[in-house]
Amino acid sequence: MNPEVAKLFAAGLAVALGGALPALGQAIMVKASMEAVGRNPAVKDDVFSRMIIAMALTESIAIYSLVIALLILFV
Repeated sequence: MNPEVAKLFAAGLAVALGGALPALGQAIMVKASMEAVGRNPAVKDDVFSRMIIAMALTESIAIYSLVIALLILFV
C-alpha cells in the first residue's frame, strides 16, 4: 500500500470514529438527563450543569481525534 494512501485512510478513520462515537455518547447523555428531569423536575438545574460539563469532556475526545488526524496528514 502506498504510504500516502495509508495516511489518508488513517486520518479519515480517526475523524470518522473520533466524531461518531463521542456523538453517540452525547446522545445517550442527553437522553438520560431528559429522563432524569422528567422524573424529578426539581433537580433540573443540577442535572443540566453536570450534563454540560460531561458533554464538554466528551466533545474534547472529538477535538483530540481531529488534531491527531491533522498530525497524521501534515507531519
